[in-house]
Amino acid sequence: MTDKKNVVWITGVSSGIGKALAVEFARNNIFVIGTARRLELLIKLKNDLGKHGNNFEPHQLDVSDKTSISLFYKNILLNYKVDCLINNAGITSFKKAIDDPIEDIEKILRVNLFGSIYTIKTVLPEMIERQYGTIINILSMVTQKVFTSSSAYTASKSGLLGYTKVLREEVRDKNIRVINVLPGATATEIWSNEVISKHSDSMMIAENIAKLVYRIYSEKSNMVTEEIILRPLKGDL
Repeated sequence: MTDKKNVVWITGVSSGIGKALAVEFARNNIFVIGTARRLELLIKLKNDLGKHGNNFEPHQLDVSDKTSISLFYKNILLNYKVDCLINNAGITSFKKAIDDPIEDIEKILRVNLFGSIYTIKTVLPEMIERQYGTIINILSMVTQKVFTSSSAYTASKSGLLGYTKVLREEVRDKNIRVINVLPGATATEIWSNEVISKHSDSMMIAENIAKLVYRIYSEKSNMVTEEIILRPLKGDL
């Protein structure tokens, strides 16, 4: 295992914060394995990285499919060891609870909550065996403040926040860092074009969040940033 290359596995890298994270880490010469459902966007990202494209390996993956995750990880372990997992993949629905179809709610929970739990459960045994590792979860301000028309999204992110808080306490003595990042409104594809055009000046930029996450990841002392709330300077939308 010692001769295998350390990598950072980032989910949901086809757009938004995930894409910005992949770019930031790769440009800092950290080898990134980036996963998402849209392979064509991952390949484009690798090409757009230019000389830093050598630090990025794209893989098509649906985090809601635990069988696919298991097969993917077995292949990764042949050559790499995951030093850090960044759970970023996520979907949402801007509907009131009464109007949200149960099928959409289940899909959001499968991706945002269970998908992240699947990836955590996948990397955790190896991290415990090595006695080190970092798990970073990109959550949301919905875990701290009530926003209407986001009940399913809030349930998924709040569930993951609770899960990882317990996990953190269970792996402290294993030298594993569990870090939760709670961003407010950020200009990404998760919002409609109408919202972006109306509020873009007030929203945070994914690239700035990525730079901060990289700095947090890079801290190698016995200090850890366990949770960090990021909000637009002018406040929530």
